[in-house]
Amino acid sequence: MIAPSLTDTAELTNLIKAWGRELGFDQVGITDIKLEQAEQRLNHWLNKGFHGEMAYMASHGAKRSRPGALVKGTKRVISVRMDYLPEPQDASIEVLQNPVQAFISRYALGRDYHKVMRKRLQQLANRIEQTIGDFSYRVFVDSAPVLEKPLAEKAGLGWIGKHSNLIHAKAGSWFFLGELYTDLPLVLDEPAKNHCGSCRACLDICPTQAIVAPYQVDARRCISYLTIELRGSIPLEFRKAIGNRIYGCDDCQQVCPWNRFAQTTDIDDFSPRQGLDSSSLLELFQWDETEFLKRTEGSAIRRIGHACWLRNIAVALGNAPRSTQIIQALERHREHPSGMVREHVNWALCEQLIENS
Repeated sequence: MIAPSLTDTAELTNLIKAWGRELGFDQVGITDIKLEQAEQRLNHWLNKGFHGEMAYMASHGAKRSRPGALVKGTKRVISVRMDYLPEPQDASIEVLQNPVQAFISRYALGRDYHKVMRKRLQQLANRIEQTIGDFSYRVFVDSAPVLEKPLAEKAGLGWIGKHSNLIHAKAGSWFFLGELYTDLPLVLDEPAKNHCGSCRACLDICPTQAIVAPYQVDARRCISYLTIELRGSIPLEFRKAIGNRIYGCDDCQQVCPWNRFAQTTDIDDFSPRQGLDSSSLLELFQWDETEFLKRTEGSAIRRIGHACWLRNIAVALGNAPRSTQIIQALERHREHPSGMVREHVNWALCEQLIENS
C-alpha cells in the first residue's frame, strides 16, 4: 500500500470519523503515541501497590505505555467512545438504596461490551482497508496492555477525572472506550482540558475511601476491584461498606455533576438482560452454577465465576435487614464446596443474627 499523501491525510481522517459515527461510536478522536507523563503516573501507581492482585498491570513492561513497543510501527491511535447508560440515573440510585435488591454496575447489565466494541472497531478497520488498501492496524477493547484513558484524553474524548474515569463535558462518563492502533499518519486532535476544578464529590462519596487523593485510586479498597478482580476473601474492613453492590460500584459516577448531561443509550446490546437491573439478592443467590452460566452467557459478569458471585451476594445479604428468608437462604449454602463461599456465608449469618438481634 502507498500511504496517503499529506494532502489526503485530512480527508482520510475526516472519513474515518464519519465512518465511526455511522457504526455507532459517539465520538472518534486521533492521538499520537507519546505517553511519557501517563507512564510516570502508572509507575507511581504500581510502586504504591495500588493495583493489588492485578499482576497483569505490571507484567508487560513498557508495552502498556508505549504503543509502538506493543505494536511495531504504530504512529497513531484511533480512540473511540460509545455511551452505554441503560436507564436514567435515578433508577439505579433507587436500586442502590434498596438493601434487599442487588446492585450491579450499569455497564454490566447488557451484553459484554468487549464483543460489541471489538466488532464495530473491526468494521471500521475493514472500511478503511476497502478505501485505501492494506494497512497496519490492531484493534483493542480492554484486551491488551493499553492505557486507554490517557490515549482517549489526548485524542480529545474527555479528561481523566479525580475518580480516574474519563469525563466528557457534554456526555458525562457513562461510556466505553476502544482503540485502533495504526501506522497511518492521521491528523491529530487537541487533547481535552480538565474541568474538575475544586469539586471533590467523587472522593467524598466513595464508600471505602478508595480515591485516596485526587486522580489516585487504591484499587485494593475499591468495591469494583473487591467484587470483580479479587478472587479470594473480601477483607472484613470493607464488607459493610459494600452494601448491596454485588458486581462493581457506580457511586463516583452517580455523584459526578458532569453526568447531568449524560444521555441513555439507544444500543439494544446495552439494555439490561435477565432482569439484572431490578433483581432481588435472594433471587440471584438461588442460581446454581449451571443457571449462573446460562444467565450470564454473553455478559461481562460471567468472568468472575459462580463462587465469587455467591461470595458477593452473601456479603450483601449480611448487610441487609434481618430476615428469616435471608437466614434460611444462607443456611442452605453453609456446606458449599468452596471454602471462600462458606466463609462469607458464615460472616453474613453472624451479621444477620447478631447485629439485627
